[in-house]
This record gives sequence, structure tokens and C-alpha cells, in this order.
Amino acid sequence: MTRFRANLLLLLAGAVWGMGFVAQSTAMADVGPWTFVAAKFALAAVTVAPFAFLERRKAAVAIPRPALGWFAVIGAMLFLASITQQIGIVTTSVTNAGFLTGLYVVLTPILGLALWRDLPHWIVWPAALAAFFGIALLGGGSLSALNSGDLWIVVCAVFWALQILLVGRHIGESDRPYALSFIQFLVTTLAALLGALALEAPSLARLWAAWPEIVYGGVFSTGLAFTLQILGQRHTTSAQASIFLSSEALFAALFGAIFLGERIAAIGYVGCALILAAMLAVELVPLYRRPRPVAASETTATSGSSTKA
Repeated sequence: MTRFRANLLLLLAGAVWGMGFVAQSTAMADVGPWTFVAAKFALAAVTVAPFAFLERRKAAVAIPRPALGWFAVIGAMLFLASITQQIGIVTTSVTNAGFLTGLYVVLTPILGLALWRDLPHWIVWPAALAAFFGIALLGGGSLSALNSGDLWIVVCAVFWALQILLVGRHIGESDRPYALSFIQFLVTTLAALLGALALEAPSLARLWAAWPEIVYGGVFSTGLAFTLQILGQRHTTSAQASIFLSSEALFAALFGAIFLGERIAAIGYVGCALILAAMLAVELVPLYRRPRPVAASETTATSGSSTKA
């Protein structure tokens, strides 16, 4: 797969996640955050399980134990990101949640540099800032005083950045993207289920009332989109992936306007343009300066100089 196609997969994942913000906000009228996260990730695990099984049958070797351990760690990061985001959405606005979740765009390259000294292409830094400010403008350009929900979303952004980084570093160890999807979904399901049983009172009636949001969140927003993320990140960098995944804010605004009657302020269109510019810059700028082919005469001259030396 080319890097261009990989980034298109990540863009599609961002679109599916953008619609997921609508489902996440409306589901809270019927179920609690722990129950919602447990239900949608359980459905996502069931959705991906057949693909993981077929992948296992075709694999030449088993997944190494160290890789399995990292898959579980990635699942833990996914759980922490998902539950902190869902708890935050209960007490903050969707606009604030989308804006603050977008912090992972900036945090991904920063944490990658701090933890593993991964120095991205220079264009990633201005592109990440452009996407970040684009998300801010898409939310109206300002935030009210931070409340507890806003702080939960800030914590969530840290875990999203770590999840993106860990996927980028460890998916290549086994080349088993569906196995990684299934394991991280299963870990998140079990952790959220424990929280739901301890902190909430889940019931079949409440789950049935929220079934459209759970189905979308489980099959599409989780099962499909996270698998697209893993498939795409096999062929691009973590920093570039974070830029394309940040398009979820743009799609969230679009679907909010279509399904909830929300409208984008004039300044929001500037934010949309910034996000689009950031994605195009990450895709096109690294192609601008490629190594200049060495002419045959230069090769001969270089060989002659080496012989004389």
C-alpha cells in the first residue's frame, strides 16, 4: 500500500469518528459512560473476531509473546482514552470535547520526540499546529472556563496520542493488524465492564434504548475505524497519522449540522481550511525535495577521486 492510500484510510477513519461524536453525545441520555464503552467495544470485538481468526489461519508464524504484551498495553491506552473521553462528554459540550480531544495532534509528535527521540519531517510541526488551531476555530475560536469534563478530555488526548504512537511502533512486529484490533477491543471491553458493574446499574432496557448509538459506535466508529487506523499506520508515520485522524473534528461539524441542526460560525470555515491545508501539507511537502539523481559523469568522477586517494 502506498503512503497516499494509507492516508486516505486514515481520512476515512476520521470521517467515521466524526459521526461517532453525535452517537456518543445522544447515547448518554439512556446509558452511563462505562456501560456505553463496554457495550460498543464488545460489539467491536465480535465484529473484528472473524477477520482476526482468518488472519491467524493464514499467518506463517504465531504472534511473538512480546508483541502480544504490547498489544495489551495498546488496549489499555485505548481503554483509558475512551473512558476519559466518554466521562468528559457527560459534563462538557460536544464543541469543547472535539476541540480538546484534538490536542493529540500536537501531543503525538511531542511525545514521540520525548519518549523515543523520533524526529518527524519538519512540516509535521507547522501542520500539527495548523490542524490544532483549525480545530479551535471550528469550535468557535474560544473556550469557556474549564470544568471537570474539560479536564477529563485533556487527559483523554494524552492517551490517544500514546495509543497512536504505540500502534505505529509495534504493529510491524507481527504484521497482524486484525489481531491487534481484537486484542485492544477485548481489553477495553473487560476493563469498562468491570467499571460498569461497580459504578453503574446497566440493564437490558437501557441498552435497548441506546442500541442505534451502540451499534454505530461498536461496528463502525470502533470496529471499522480503529482497524482502518491500524491498516493505515502500517504505511505512514505516527505524526502524519495524527494529522489525518484529526479530520474527525471537521466531519463532526458536518454531521452535527446534518443530523442535529448545528451550524458552523463563519470562523469555523477558516478552521476547516486550516485542517485541510495541514493534511495536504503533510502529504505533499515531503515529496517536494527528493534526492537529486546522480549523473553517470559524477559517479565516474567520484570513483576516480577515490582511486587517487
